[in-house]
Amino acid sequence: MTDENFPEDMPATNLFPQFETDIYRMITTEVEGLTESQLDFQSERWEWSKWSIRRNLSHMASGDFRWFLIRWGRQLFPDGLPEVGDPEILSSPKYDRRLDEDHYWDVDDIKGKLRDGLAMCWSILSRETVGSLRSKELELEGGGPWANYPLLYPSALRRDPNDASRFYVTLEATFQHRYYEHITHLYNIQRLKRAQGLAARVEVPFEGYWALPDWDRSEP
Repeated sequence: MTDENFPEDMPATNLFPQFETDIYRMITTEVEGLTESQLDFQSERWEWSKWSIRRNLSHMASGDFRWFLIRWGRQLFPDGLPEVGDPEILSSPKYDRRLDEDHYWDVDDIKGKLRDGLAMCWSILSRETVGSLRSKELELEGGGPWANYPLLYPSALRRDPNDASRFYVTLEATFQHRYYEHITHLYNIQRLKRAQGLAARVEVPFEGYWALPDWDRSEP
């Protein structure tokens, strides 16, 4: 995924080339042609089936805005945030880490915001270097996913030596988290399809969260 041997002045796009087209292509290929009922299928039978395909997509689309626009925004866009829409709609507290469903329910609209979010990610990567991605840090409460999954992020989290309650994570680790989130929710979409007797269409890389030894990989 990342390479410690990359020179610091190398463009950051070399660390995460998947954000240019691969992530969007895999996701849109997987959901192409699904009916409204297939998009909205959900079940209490498995933990992963409590969110429908549509809501997995909405979560994926919202996530890049939540991290890079809302949390990292002041550092990454010191001259003002890009015109990508109302942050309250892109990260609605009413809809648990998803787009505001009153504005984004049609699957084409959700895919449009997913495309916009990934384009924003690629724009950020295009103006950063490997060195800047690894030197820029964001303060977090509790350490976030980087503290919860030390197998994936053995050195991504830095604790403040003067305040044990304060943690910092790099921009590189944030991009790694977003990549892992996208492919893990894509795997969930495939399981939701299999639960409806539908075949998966793309091969999801076996890495990140869903590849962890204790991850729930139950199948229908």
